[in-house]
Amino acid sequence: MCLAIPSKVLSINSETNTATIETLGVSREASLDLMQEEVQVGEYVLLHIGYVMSKIDTQSALESIELYKQIVQDMEEEELD
Repeated sequence: MCLAIPSKVLSINSETNTATIETLGVSREASLDLMQEEVQVGEYVLLHIGYVMSKIDTQSALESIELYKQIVQDMEEEELD
């Protein structure tokens, strides 16, 4: 199973066609090569294996991020039991 993780665009490098994105507190570079529409700083996008796949509206992104956080918390609690 593959998951696309909602990430916030922090900056864009038009020379390399990459974006610096933040995913659950971790910043990384991601390729914009697969995007057909323009991406702006501050928007949320879906990241999959190092590529930005599509945009996602802010409300949906934030709801998804909260679900991911809850999953991680549940897994950590399960490990402690």
